[in-house]
Amino acid sequence: MPSSALWAVDLFGRVFTLSTAGQHWEPCRDAQLEFKRVSAARDCCWGIACDHQVYVLVGASDVPIRCQEEAYENQRWNPVGGFCETLLPSDRWPWSDVSGLQHRPLDGVALPSPHWEWESDWYVDENFGGEPTEKGGWTYAIDFPAAYTRDKKWNSCVRRRRWIRYRRYKSQDAWAKIPSEDDPQQLPDPFSDLSVGGWEVTDEPVGRLSVWAVTLQGKVWYRENVSHHNPEGSSWSLVDTPGEAVQISCGPHDLLWVTLWEGQALVREGINRNNPKGSSWSTVEPPTSENGILHVSTGVCVVWAVTKDRKVWFRRGVNSHNPCGTSWIEMFGEMMMVNVGLNDQVWGIGCVDRALYFRQGVTQSELSGKTWKVIVAGREGDRSLSGSSFSLHSAGCFFGNEVRGSAESCGPGDTDASWEVPGPASSPAGLRGKESWKGPSHATANFPEATDLSSLRLLPLGLEEPDSADCHALWAWVSGGGCAVEAHTTLKWFTTQSGLCPSVQTLSLSITPAQTAAWRKQIFQQLTERTKRELESFQHYEQAVEQVRNARGTSSSRHPSVWVKTGALQWWCDWKPHKWMDVHVALEQLTGHDGAQDSILFIYYVVHEEKKYIHVFLNEVTALVPVFSEAKHSFALYTPERTRQRWPVRLAAATEQDMSDWLTLLNLSCCESRRMHGRPSPQAIWSVTCKGDIFVSEPSPDLEGPERRLPCDQMFWRQIGGHLRVVEANSRGVVWGIGYDHTAWVYTGGYGGGCFQGLASSTSNVFTQWDVKFVHIYENQRWNPVTGYTSRGLPTDRYMWSDATGLQECTKASTKPPSLQWTWVSDWFVDFSVPGGTDPEGWQYASDFPASYHKYKTMKDFVRRRCWARKCKLVTTGPWLEVTSVALRDVSIIPESPGAHGSGLNIALWAISDKGDVLCRLGVSELNPEGFCWMHVGTDQPFTSVSIGTCYQVWAVARDGSAFYRSSVSPSRPNGNLWYRQGVTPSHPQGDSWEHVSNNVRHVSVGPLDQVWVIADKVQGSHSLSRGTVCRRTGVQSLEPKGQGWDYGIGGGWDHLSIRASATRAPRSSSQKPASKQNGQPPSVAGGPWQTPGPVCC
Repeated sequence: MPSSALWAVDLFGRVFTLSTAGQHWEPCRDAQLEFKRVSAARDCCWGIACDHQVYVLVGASDVPIRCQEEAYENQRWNPVGGFCETLLPSDRWPWSDVSGLQHRPLDGVALPSPHWEWESDWYVDENFGGEPTEKGGWTYAIDFPAAYTRDKKWNSCVRRRRWIRYRRYKSQDAWAKIPSEDDPQQLPDPFSDLSVGGWEVTDEPVGRLSVWAVTLQGKVWYRENVSHHNPEGSSWSLVDTPGEAVQISCGPHDLLWVTLWEGQALVREGINRNNPKGSSWSTVEPPTSENGILHVSTGVCVVWAVTKDRKVWFRRGVNSHNPCGTSWIEMFGEMMMVNVGLNDQVWGIGCVDRALYFRQGVTQSELSGKTWKVIVAGREGDRSLSGSSFSLHSAGCFFGNEVRGSAESCGPGDTDASWEVPGPASSPAGLRGKESWKGPSHATANFPEATDLSSLRLLPLGLEEPDSADCHALWAWVSGGGCAVEAHTTLKWFTTQSGLCPSVQTLSLSITPAQTAAWRKQIFQQLTERTKRELESFQHYEQAVEQVRNARGTSSSRHPSVWVKTGALQWWCDWKPHKWMDVHVALEQLTGHDGAQDSILFIYYVVHEEKKYIHVFLNEVTALVPVFSEAKHSFALYTPERTRQRWPVRLAAATEQDMSDWLTLLNLSCCESRRMHGRPSPQAIWSVTCKGDIFVSEPSPDLEGPERRLPCDQMFWRQIGGHLRVVEANSRGVVWGIGYDHTAWVYTGGYGGGCFQGLASSTSNVFTQWDVKFVHIYENQRWNPVTGYTSRGLPTDRYMWSDATGLQECTKASTKPPSLQWTWVSDWFVDFSVPGGTDPEGWQYASDFPASYHKYKTMKDFVRRRCWARKCKLVTTGPWLEVTSVALRDVSIIPESPGAHGSGLNIALWAISDKGDVLCRLGVSELNPEGFCWMHVGTDQPFTSVSIGTCYQVWAVARDGSAFYRSSVSPSRPNGNLWYRQGVTPSHPQGDSWEHVSNNVRHVSVGPLDQVWVIADKVQGSHSLSRGTVCRRTGVQSLEPKGQGWDYGIGGGWDHLSIRASATRAPRSSSQKPASKQNGQPPSVAGGPWQTPGPVCC
């Protein structure tokens, strides 16, 4: 996972952050401000300073925070002077908003606070509905309000044009003071506590936050309109409470708890996307009547509390349906406060020592965790603080019993033999109870034969060393709302590298060289005995079956060796009865005299009590594709013949490990048969399947040869570890990818990972990779004259719980993750971000199934549907590293021919962020493929795709479908159609018009040699498994730039392909410029040979 930060405030009001990838506290840049407490989110942190003012710190990013201001200029036609600003009394304002109800002159639009600045002056928007308007940007209508068009007609009596201006947030990476209300009567007292959360209540609007605060008078306030594009919010609104509030905590979802002066807790109910402030309060009694609740902290589905006697409590049974929970459970330890972060991880501040603790063992199955462990990370710039909290007993965990012996010889001021520890310790957490921790007995130090580390227990920091309090970091507040710690994450917070306290340094000096030498000797002897013992145990086992067969009567000394691997799998029968059959398989690998290897896969099956078999020569296999399903661990083998037939050989294993072993072995055998090893070449062709698997193919000189071209179905594809949605390559070896969660990844130069381990994977440059996606199902209902909308439809209707097409039944209980590699990480929730919009409850209405859906109910709407979504996550390994925290939607790398390798050091790379910003990556080169920073390119509207050509032409497609080249705008066409740009010349690179080429095209990619490759949704003779087929355009020549036909290649669910790195022969004449790739959109690089108007589908 990407690194995130833990925020904390010490007793002096200084704010520090601790990265999950680091081991030192870093001070906040603005050191002049002193804070009482902070509340962190993923990209920002809110805090209350010592002056009781509220501040917000927004993290710096390469993508700026921009907001668009707009105003409309309205005019009416006059028979005397034509269009003018003189309007009728019943008309709207001459300068207004889009509705015309509010007066909005250009000079009356001001910045909301001093933390904003204008990017430019006002200018007219000349783009209307994805198409360019006439000069001046006017749109015409019959009257106000009406439907506007860009063409002036004889009955156009009114017109308007849109003026836009952008403002930019300039106070990133610095504390910005939240503007106070204009009316001092509204906020009579300062704030005492605040909490940030609610960013996962819904996915729409993007980046919305819920900021809650408590004043000194016990009132609860809510900050309105806080979002990514408005990090300060707009105003404070008062929320009534049945008592005086002391402290408040808001979780990332819909949990909100408030503590009262009397010791009870209030729980806010009714929080949802339409009502983020909730509707009502419920009261929760404290765990004991003697001690009320002092502090509370909420997470995703947990609530932790601290009572007035400093006891720590865990609330059982808390979820979105029951935010109050069921009962309290007392946890071991005493704390000043606790804080719950992302993934329900817990941090706390000790009651006695003021040290910072982390709750270990928190998982989805055990939300209460197991033990408290102290964080001993040092503070940046103050090495005397680093490791100062290192106790004697924690040092014993590393040095053994002899360290304890030296500690026992210390004076009485260093340790006490009978400390009663009321705080946390690193022992397994109990539900109730106390323990008395006693110091070690006084004895001499002896060299131990073995040290039982499991018996060592970690005392709370500062208790054993009262004299070292000067170098102890004393904490006052902690916030983990923006800190993501996974269960498998290894943190560096619990060890120190330098700057130990004098007492600990003394302990390290007590270990003599003689003891160190004895330790090393003992370890060496133990390892030697273990190695000998393991070798003796396995010396009678053979790792493979070696067979020697007689061939043509020659002597056995000249016979090649055969390696055999057998096993039991399932095979999908291509003919009737078309079902899975239990089979035995045998892989025979023949090694010739010259060291060349060839392999044959035999599949033995029984039909009508008759034994039969089929065989596949692995040197003919063109692809091995995992076919993940809900119930089968299956994979498919493609050969040229079976690719043309669209029927691959499908095999399934009993377990995922068996499938991984067979895939690894078969891939390794195929690569050895073709003598392909190691990382792909810089000119390899990259592709991604609809399941996210990554494949590469090495282009041969015959692939794009003018004569006797290599057929597309004979290309060999091998899998590379990792998981991506989009991949883009360059002939200089730079490869980028984008996951389903919009995370950008860069290729590291390795190979393997995932299910490919051992010999099929490189030992370096393979890292952990993750991806997140959403699974959607639909709830369908039909209107009944008696009961209204119900889940009982007509016999001809679709399933009441189905997929998007309505052809497959998908209920909440029966819907599984996309494959066994994915795991659920959330519950089902209503998705309000579906195209067309929804009503407040998430419903879309239509006249019948299927039809065009809209968000408002009309008299003719007899059916409705609602989309439900659930998040799942995949963790794998592959030769990929995360590039940056900026989420991307699309990426394009400039294609280069072999002759251009030495033309420059930097490689042009453009991208589109998930919010539609156009970005240019700086510093990308062969030695630094990830670059070093983004440069933002301002646009008038959000974009969805971008592409750059060999001559640095940059085309992009906006969200409304308009295509942009530099400053010109051209009309676009519907998705799924392939278009060719006519009239492209060096002097006129934007071209003249679009010409339709083909339909049913999912994706298109054009390489540096003017190769045109597409992913087709449907081809002749295709079956369900062949949806998404790799096709190449043939006959592309200078006199025939659109080509002549299609060459069908490998099928089986391909989703994305990049041919832009393939430059295996000399480039053509400079007059032929390569076109670009675009998912169902017109080509987005000026020029290039494109396709003839022949459809790809049958």
